[in-house]
Amino acid sequence: MSVMWDLPDFDGHEAVHFFHDVETGLSAIIALHSTHLGPGAGGTRFWHYENRETAVTDALRLSRGMSFKNAMAGLPLGGGKAVILADRNRTKTPEILAAFGRMIDSLGGQYITAEDVGISTADMVEVSKQTKFVSGLPVSDHGDAGGDPGPFTAMGVYLGVKAAVKHKLGRDSMEDVHVAIQGVGSVGGGLARLLAKDGARLSIADINKEHAGNLAGEIGADVVGLDEVMRLEADVFSPNALGAILDKVSIAHLNVPIVAGGANNQLATPEDGQRIFDRDILFAPDYVINSGGIINVGLEYLGDSNVEEVNRRITKIPDRLTEIWKESASRKLPSAEVADNMARALIGR
Repeated sequence: MSVMWDLPDFDGHEAVHFFHDVETGLSAIIALHSTHLGPGAGGTRFWHYENRETAVTDALRLSRGMSFKNAMAGLPLGGGKAVILADRNRTKTPEILAAFGRMIDSLGGQYITAEDVGISTADMVEVSKQTKFVSGLPVSDHGDAGGDPGPFTAMGVYLGVKAAVKHKLGRDSMEDVHVAIQGVGSVGGGLARLLAKDGARLSIADINKEHAGNLAGEIGADVVGLDEVMRLEADVFSPNALGAILDKVSIAHLNVPIVAGGANNQLATPEDGQRIFDRDILFAPDYVINSGGIINVGLEYLGDSNVEEVNRRITKIPDRLTEIWKESASRKLPSAEVADNMARALIGR
């Protein structure tokens, strides 16, 4: 019989909690990867999984990514992640969110949550009625840290894409740089708008074709198919949807010199980092480039910061990426491996 410790994505996780609430039907998993630097912090994903093993894998991978992300962002927080197993209709009620809040509270502060895919700021407000271990709540003062982390994530990814273009292509401007964006939700859409202002040439794809079409009309982008966006000849491929999209097959068909986007866990396996490196494609480790959102909600939870400080820290993302790329080149190691080594050292592993 397979047990948790035998799963490929189990990485010395400190705890994995399984919850079920009979009255509401809520099923949820909270994975804590590391609390070496502080309480495990990471968003809650509300998603319909085809099977429970997939949900467990997602929680394990995402919580590990949060350990690395928080460490590399210089936050005194560990790594954790929650997934709520939604039904096929993605039924979400105040009662389900309340039950989830009680589950978080039962951990006594080991895990701090915020929003992620399928969860909104309004949902976090409902959760916060049951527990204080919540961040990403609406702010009354526009100068305060907090609120929707999406725009802050998008800004960090935007700065990371610009850094990658400068590092790989030697270009200081995004004018006429062709960027293929997969997923144009909160992060990908924000990225697209920022790049459009810089004069970049954009090809976008999203599972919601109507939304993609509306955004394309707004910013002058081209809409392409979900299968097409990863194979386009472009300067940058920017994944901003779900993870594990870079594997042996898809990497072989990439037609870009740069991969830089906000999706979590973009590499399907550790070996895929080597595959990208072997193709001489510059890769921006996802938990470094997409750390803007956790910087915002993390500083909100810590209670000692404002938007100005959040933005100051986000502007350091290009420097961290450049450091990784330089070490990758000098040591002839994949950038994903270099970043992982740095993060492991920071969390005492």
